[in-house]
Amino acid sequence: MSWSLLELIRNNPDELIDSLKKRNMDTSLALKAVELDKKWRSILQEVEKLRHQHNEINSQIPKLKPEERKAKIEEAKKLLQILEAKEKELKEIEEQRDEILRSLPNIISPDVPVGPDDTYNVPIKFWGKFKVYEKDLEEFKKQLNGAQVEYEIINWKLVGHADMLENVLKLGNTEKASQVAGSRFYYLFDDLVWLDFALLLYAIDTMTSKGYRLVLPPYMLRGEVIHAVIDLDTFKDAIYKIENDDLYLIATAEHPLAALYYKEDIEKEELPIKLVGISPAFRREAGAANKDLKGIFRVHQFHKVEQFIFSLPEDSWKYHQELLSNAEEIFQGLGIPYRIVNIASGDLGACAAKKYDLEAWMPAQAKFREMVSCSNCTDWQAFRMKIRYVDRKNNKKGYVHTLNSTAVASTRTITAILENFQNEDGTVEIPKVLRKYLEPFKAAPKDYIYPRKKK
Repeated sequence: MSWSLLELIRNNPDELIDSLKKRNMDTSLALKAVELDKKWRSILQEVEKLRHQHNEINSQIPKLKPEERKAKIEEAKKLLQILEAKEKELKEIEEQRDEILRSLPNIISPDVPVGPDDTYNVPIKFWGKFKVYEKDLEEFKKQLNGAQVEYEIINWKLVGHADMLENVLKLGNTEKASQVAGSRFYYLFDDLVWLDFALLLYAIDTMTSKGYRLVLPPYMLRGEVIHAVIDLDTFKDAIYKIENDDLYLIATAEHPLAALYYKEDIEKEELPIKLVGISPAFRREAGAANKDLKGIFRVHQFHKVEQFIFSLPEDSWKYHQELLSNAEEIFQGLGIPYRIVNIASGDLGACAAKKYDLEAWMPAQAKFREMVSCSNCTDWQAFRMKIRYVDRKNNKKGYVHTLNSTAVASTRTITAILENFQNEDGTVEIPKVLRKYLEPFKAAPKDYIYPRKKK
């Protein structure tokens, strides 16, 4: 079992304990795993010694005289009973140890900023020309972390995406959706439906042109699989469980993409495997309390295009940067200004060793808001899903590394377009890169989304 946590509890348990401390987590489980592994290795030595003794006796029996053979057979039986009891104890301790290891989060990369929450996230890059309302200028500058950026000051107050959606453009209805489905659901109409599809096509086109294989995955996963892919305790407020079935609705295409090679070995020569999945995403958002109740930023369902890579361990940090670059290319093509943030240790999910967020500037809110999450999960998911690579040339096996990143989450990206591309007259300019995806549809907007009169 060549897995980083197991190697750490044997060779450098202090690094594991330090990683847990950075996450503000209890270290007692890690210490318990260390003790169990020491006990496991000690009993393994006993088992191997007993097996050797049993094999020695069995090899002697055929050579013995009949009167001596009976005593040796009896000795072999007693030894076998002791061996079976020790093997049972060994298996039980191994299961206890591995259960603890499965419950532990990934080891944090050394370059992750240390801090208990998202206030310790570190902006590392800014891109684009930022539209800033004159009264928000000081608040905008506070969020730059000293970076020098290009910005345009405007003297008219921008309309927030929620009001733009329902009151100006009149192309959404969350009130009726709330009546018939509950809060955080929505109806979209006309131009915004076309815009949603155009965003998905644009992201798919970008990713497949880079050689990523297009995948339409299952929208549900069995319980044992979803438990392997994610830390369900962390995600319990996010995942929908299907009543009376051992099935969960997916919160992102990442999960079924990660499960594509569940309990399989992959030939070393096949790696990296690069995928781009398209699917709806279903999120309970039960822990979101009163955040973003208006509009379509934080909702229970949306469309998402997801990047995913299976790689050799030595290549995963290179591909982490590749996924981030792909996401940046997509948002630069849209012309949406953003910043890249290195996520702090206390804000990291259990799966990730390191995560970047791409946060779009939302000028009506005078805030940066998350559009993309880009994670290197190293071998955390692969260990749980038993996905290994096979290097036949060197007679070696090991756990693959898995990496994921949003390409586009449709509704969130629409909110960024509604705020960044709105004009004072209430129209919204369509990003030029999307227009070719709208041309085949006569009902779709070409250059602008206009407020529509109610019929």
